Amino acid sequence: MSTNTAGEVLPTPRAHLTSARTRATMVVKNTFLAGAREFLGQESFTELLPPIIGPVTDPGARGAKQVDIDFYGHRYKLMTSGILYKQASLLSFDKIFHVAPNVRLEPMETAVTHRHLVEFHQLDVEIAEGSREDAMDVAERLTKYCVEYVLLHAQEQLEVLGRDVNELKRVLDAPYGRTPHASAVADLQGRGHDQEPNSEIDWQGEEIISAAAEHPFFITDYPKGSRGFYDKENPADPGVLCNFDLIFPGGYGEMMSGSEREADYRNLMMRIRETGENPAKYEWYLTLAREGIPSSAGFGLGVERFTRFLCGLDAAWQATAYPKLPGDPRP
Repeated sequence: MSTNTAGEVLPTPRAHLTSARTRATMVVKNTFLAGAREFLGQESFTELLPPIIGPVTDPGARGAKQVDIDFYGHRYKLMTSGILYKQASLLSFDKIFHVAPNVRLEPMETAVTHRHLVEFHQLDVEIAEGSREDAMDVAERLTKYCVEYVLLHAQEQLEVLGRDVNELKRVLDAPYGRTPHASAVADLQGRGHDQEPNSEIDWQGEEIISAAAEHPFFITDYPKGSRGFYDKENPADPGVLCNFDLIFPGGYGEMMSGSEREADYRNLMMRIRETGENPAKYEWYLTLAREGIPSSAGFGLGVERFTRFLCGLDAAWQATAYPKLPGDPRP
């Protein structure tokens, strides 16, 4: 046993891997991913194997540090997200997805959220010439399909976990709502939570609005500057991004983030400079953009977070066989 910075007593690797609950959870995760692959295959998406290192990675991972490695004398990064590679992949395919490993050195305060892991996976989806609405449509149909697939194919495991299947069925009951970021901020402030209006919804705020929700819903239209340079600014509403988060009910919080992507070379250069970064770091990506990359939209669904919801788990670390939490050295 070991105790993490949140005061949780974590099991030894043997105890965790031989637990009936862990085994049931891993089967549910496997079933969910099988359902996701079935759905995306039916929708004509091609699965590509993602890179795990590169000269740059996603700069928009809030508060998390990147991990540097020595690549034959060059400083490379472990992927925090494959977003730049997803855009590049659309030079070959119109619709792609990854099941991608990611590593983010999350700040220590995230150890208490029950939702953050240092090592995790994302189901990443990208649609060439797609709009934000296209991405949200796929996101809603995908998550509903996966819930139905798990209910059909993992009944025994859900019983082992004691999961209330009626909570899962509520996901299927109604269309996912849309709430603008400004409205979500006003709601949180009305509940006494001091949410910064020009920033992403913070972790505590996500949990508050998630706990109050009856059904999944999208938060849309985050302010410019709150997300990465690749989120497209709305030309009809300057200062607002064409993006979204998907919030699930029950206090589980954010399941995915997505957006319409910026593909114009000049706009990308301007946005990168606005963030204070050096465009030279992104030479390979900007070269592709200058030569022309498709406009697109997409999202990343947290595999462990979604598995946590499906299984009704207390924390995301229970949804992986080899949990790694902020500040907790484990195998």
